[in-house]
Amino acid sequence: MSMINSIVSLINYSRLAQIDYFRKNPVEVQEGVLQYLIDFAKDTEFGKEFDFSNIRSHHEFSSKVPVFDYDTFKPYIEKLMNGEQNITWPTEIKWFAKSSGTTSDRSKFIPISKESLEDCHFRSGKDIYFIYADKYPETGVFTGKTLAIGGSTNINVNSENSYYGDLSAVLIKNLPFWTYFHRLPKEEISLIEEWDEKLDRIIHTTTNKNVTGLLGVPSWLLVLLNRVLDFTGKKNILEVWPNLELYVHGGVSFMPYQSMFHELIPSDKMTYLETYNASEGFFGIQDEFELRKNEMLLMLDYGIYYEFIELSDYLSEKMKAIPLSEIKTDVNYAMLISTNGGLWRYLIGDTVMFKSRNPYKFIITGRTRHFINAFGEELIIDNAQNAIIYACEKTGAKVREFTAAPLFLEKHPQGVHEWLFEFIVKPNNMSFFMEHLDTKLREINSDYDAKRYKDITIGFPRHHVLKEGTFYQWLKNKGKLGGQNKIPRLSSTREYVEQLFTIDLKKDL
Repeated sequence: MSMINSIVSLINYSRLAQIDYFRKNPVEVQEGVLQYLIDFAKDTEFGKEFDFSNIRSHHEFSSKVPVFDYDTFKPYIEKLMNGEQNITWPTEIKWFAKSSGTTSDRSKFIPISKESLEDCHFRSGKDIYFIYADKYPETGVFTGKTLAIGGSTNINVNSENSYYGDLSAVLIKNLPFWTYFHRLPKEEISLIEEWDEKLDRIIHTTTNKNVTGLLGVPSWLLVLLNRVLDFTGKKNILEVWPNLELYVHGGVSFMPYQSMFHELIPSDKMTYLETYNASEGFFGIQDEFELRKNEMLLMLDYGIYYEFIELSDYLSEKMKAIPLSEIKTDVNYAMLISTNGGLWRYLIGDTVMFKSRNPYKFIITGRTRHFINAFGEELIIDNAQNAIIYACEKTGAKVREFTAAPLFLEKHPQGVHEWLFEFIVKPNNMSFFMEHLDTKLREINSDYDAKRYKDITIGFPRHHVLKEGTFYQWLKNKGKLGGQNKIPRLSSTREYVEQLFTIDLKKDL
């Protein structure tokens, strides 16, 4: 074992003991987090408004404090961005993570406190490597550099008292100095706003380095890796970075991209480690690395208190939230968080499903806004991704990007789902591809199957194959290249598909 691995092992021992403690005592740890958050914020404007001084349990918390989304929480954030303090959290708030907006706001601005930086975002970064090193004590990942690809937004000055940017930019501006000995690219390159220029600079400054780890959203990292091969003329990434062994990913499901990464990095020693991070906080880390074992451990001591609303209740606008102790496995939940960044009972917008309660392990199944429920089918992103993977396995296809929306037919009583694909490898027969996709959806979603019965409510799905680069151009038109930006996979409206059709048609001109 190398000297650096020995040092990591010594530091690792106490932290792994803490992680093991919350694995075995999840309810007690979460109750402690709730009480810490309430006690710490009881004298804030928010704490006084909702009588934090008299809250001692989840029942009291949920009865006194309403459920918020970004629109309803926005008045508190606006005060913070205007320089007011002690609004939702007692310590100074001057940093805001800018992320994709809601239906009424182009962007969201999430407050970030000193506590959320240190106890959540930075602690999670260390935990990723502690968990990995515990599984692989002889790892060489610490002997090289980790190449991280983040957002394309520099830090912006909102006022003399506050700053905003992509979460990655905010983290870069606040990282301890010693992290730069292990991280690529340099700060000035990471913060370049123009995406293509950033990629070119990364490629020119990293292909001659000893890169042992990768960090970033799969869809955008694929763009980078393919450009690295174009630049170097190599056949695969291991010819460029032979000591590469770890890829830490998050932001979108890895399932649709898995085979593409295996082709680019042909090594059975490569580890793919999934995380669940967002501007609002860091929530989960995969701690078992077997193929397709993508459940993540819910991290319970990052200063985040979790509540959950069954997706069926959410869709019917019943906001009955339950604590972690009451969740069931194999049920879709909308996730609610209260954080040491000053968010309270905040709907983050993601849906999760727990696969285990001992310890609490989960998968991300979709977005509360991104699903299709035009005909009562409750089709979620996880359903769609599993069906596409199945169709690809049966036909040899490879999908680069996709989205889907309902289509209401004027001359027929039923509607259909309309799927838009951009392929890396197109199937020889698209009809067979769609048959497999439809079959799998019927198998894994009983509501969809019921609506498909004899084509009475939903007919056989339609499809369109878009030209290469259509989805990329759609994101570019919206100024959303790179970082955590992603394609909306499903929607109950036709907004996204109509925009994509327009771009696809322009490619013929």
